[in-house]
Amino acid sequence: MEQTLKITNVLSDPTRYYIYQYITKRHQEVTVQEVAENFNIHPNVARLHLSKLEDVNMLTSETKKTGKGGRPSRLYRLSDDVIQLNFPFRDYMLLSKVAIQTMISLGEAGKQALYLTGKRFGEEVIEQEMSKKSKEELEFDQKLTILRNAATLAGFYPEFEANGEKTKIFFQIFNCPFKEVASEHSETVCTMHYEFLKGMFEALFQSVELIEKENMISGCETCSYQVLVSN
Repeated sequence: MEQTLKITNVLSDPTRYYIYQYITKRHQEVTVQEVAENFNIHPNVARLHLSKLEDVNMLTSETKKTGKGGRPSRLYRLSDDVIQLNFPFRDYMLLSKVAIQTMISLGEAGKQALYLTGKRFGEEVIEQEMSKKSKEELEFDQKLTILRNAATLAGFYPEFEANGEKTKIFFQIFNCPFKEVASEHSETVCTMHYEFLKGMFEALFQSVELIEKENMISGCETCSYQVLVSN
């Protein structure tokens, strides 16, 4: 509860809140100067805001040489800590661990049920964005927008890119909501996550082949996928 109060106090400043939002969407480290220029504030003010966010573990920083000469720059990025704001406090991470471990204890049948549930939830987050339209009514670009909105709502911090023929989608996730649980049960949770994503795409396209390229649990910076689709 004390940490929740500290975080809400830090984010009560509108500029600081928008700086944090900006960093979550950048998917990379930022400098004091970059933040100062984007928000039209003095570098000392930008440094103060960044320090406040770091004080409550929302950001972390380190000093690096930029390769442009001069003094090393201090670079800020999102912390790996999970930020949860709940009133009253509820430990949803504990609940997710209990649920995952319960399903795993049931053996193969439990795992299969977990995968089917993950896929169904993936379908549901898309259906909420489709406004009761069928996938046959939607153009490719509309489907891509729905995917982007749903993935953002799910907390993935996603990026999408499609090829010119609109048959292949490159999909990156810069934040995995399942990462903390996956560190303990990587194979099971990552398979469930895969099914969740497959459910999202299958809710929009007639045929889907989801190919994993990179995985955060394996040490990569993102989870990335190549998706072959047809309308």
